[in-house]
Amino acid sequence: MTTVSLRHARVRYGPLEALHGVTLAAGPGVTVLLGRNGSGRTTVLRALAGTVPLSAGAVVWDGADVTGVPAYERARRGLCLVPERQAVFGSLTVRENLGLAAPDPEPALDTYPQLRPLLERRAGTLSGGEQRMLALSRALLARARVVLVDEPAQGMSPSVAARTYELLGALDACVVVAEQRLPPALRDRPAVVYELRRGSVVFAGESGELAR
Repeated sequence: MTTVSLRHARVRYGPLEALHGVTLAAGPGVTVLLGRNGSGRTTVLRALAGTVPLSAGAVVWDGADVTGVPAYERARRGLCLVPERQAVFGSLTVRENLGLAAPDPEPALDTYPQLRPLLERRAGTLSGGEQRMLALSRALLARARVVLVDEPAQGMSPSVAARTYELLGALDACVVVAEQRLPPALRDRPAVVYELRRGSVVFAGESGELAR
């Protein structure tokens, strides 16, 4: 069972420290990072993915320290990051975007049938919700062991958002999502939640505890 964690992680952007010794762990199922803009939740995803360096602390994947492993190598080992912005190749068609993850797009189109009539459209012309569906489809097709998603349901209708969280929860992977608020789809389902505020963890527990 795949696990990823941060141990006493610090991240700096120039003179500003964005993470102040954050420790958290994610295992099989869905782990949720909650926090307002500027809380550090996006930086946690980037630190796990290796797209920002740590100034102190460690990233541990399945018990091995991967702090010094570059982002492309983490991706090669089965980590997939879906950022909030620029998560698709805008100049490529929907079909071409899906083809970068797997030769057969059918599993993704079965998951998100809304994409089927858009296959020949350039991804940059899609709505925000459609781009999120496309970005998540690529992550699903890649069969990643670790899936990191920043605001997965952004721009989606409530029904599609619920379906998206159902799919993420069913993955045989370690899934970490960043949201501003606990998604309605997870309020009645077990999930590990970390709430961040100004670069520090202020709550760690089950989603039910947070609701109470």
